[in-house]
Amino acid sequence: MSKAFAKVVTANALRSGRVVWLSESDGWTQDVLNAALFTDAEAAENALARAAANTAEVVGCYLADMRATESGPEPTHFREAFRRDGPSAAARIPTIGA
Repeated sequence: MSKAFAKVVTANALRSGRVVWLSESDGWTQDVLNAALFTDAEAAENALARAAANTAEVVGCYLADMRATESGPEPTHFREAFRRDGPSAAARIPTIGA
């Protein structure tokens, strides 16, 4: 039995470096639950090509495996869950006078 095709387009925002996902409106969202979920390989490849051409906003576009849930796309691989959840270490903010 083959696994159902379910992918999102993901990248990093050029200016901030943040993880972003392509939305239904071909914009970028920082919330994977608002990402467009593609169930057709050709549509996914076309969306990836459009996204990758947007070199003024994003870098490193690729298709990521997901599964459909009632609340939106859910990562199926550790890497994508890690990207969704953000950095594992708190930002170090220098304290003046400490």
